[in-house]
Order: sequence, then structure tokens, then C-alpha cells
Amino acid sequence: MNLLNKEPVKRVQKILQDFDKNQKIIVLNNSARTALEAAASLGCEVGAIVKSLLFKTESNFTLCLVAGDKKASLNKIKKTLSIKDSSMASANDVKIITGYTIGGVSPIGHLNKVNILIDKSLDRFDSLFAAAGHPNCVFKISFKDLQKITNGSTYEITE
Repeated sequence: MNLLNKEPVKRVQKILQDFDKNQKIIVLNNSARTALEAAASLGCEVGAIVKSLLFKTESNFTLCLVAGDKKASLNKIKKTLSIKDSSMASANDVKIITGYTIGGVSPIGHLNKVNILIDKSLDRFDSLFAAAGHPNCVFKISFKDLQKITNGSTYEITE
């Protein structure tokens, strides 16, 4: 099956097209399940890869978009959201909330409304690459457009 015909990838493609007709999904020959794999496949810096990490934040979920060369800081996330408790979401929660499996979680096109935090360190790159619903699919986007398309809030949320 062509990866572009998979439902999660089509969901991302529709949002990208509605946002900008020139946006295209890039299908990679190799997996981009991790930031290192994605950077190697794309020939870019690891930091230009957008990691989409879902956190359970007290009574709901928050998706944190983090540079591939950084680690999300639970303390900074809790401080930013003014909450006492936060932890990584389970693989099952990720699938239910976003509609994506780990390794292909896109910053857009989630099945459920989710609060999005974008790490400020991503703005050091002209072009970013984010997952597009499958471990072998990504899309290229600028920091400003990532902010617009996700309606995310930018904070310093990494260590």
C-alpha cells in the first residue's frame, strides 16, 4: 500500500493542503521513527527534526513540539502550565488522543483537541521537518508556519 493512502497520512496531507497548497508530504525510504533516523534520511541537523511528545498533564494531555537534539523538561512543562503533575503519555493514550502511533505522531491532525507547546529552540532553524502520520513520512515547514498551523504557544520547555 502506498504510504500516502494511509488514513493518518491523508489526515496530515489535508491540513497541510488547506494551510498551503504548496505543502507536500515527503516519503522517506528509511524510517524516521527517531530524530536521528529522520535527520540521517533527510541530510539535516538533528535539531531541525520536530519531536511530537504527548504528556499527560493532570486531567488532560499536552503535545510538546521539541527539537530533535533537545530533551523535554518535565519541570519546565509543569511550570509553564502551572500544574503539579506531568508524565509521558502511554503508547495507548498517544494512539487514542492523537490518532497516530509513536514514531509517526504529527504536530497536526489529531483526533482530539490537544493543547500544544512549541519549544523556543526550534526557531534557530530555517526549515523544520515533522512527522506526517507514519514513521516514513514527514513534511517540511518553517518555525513561523509551525506556530500558525498548530496554533501552539512557544515557550522554553527543554533541558
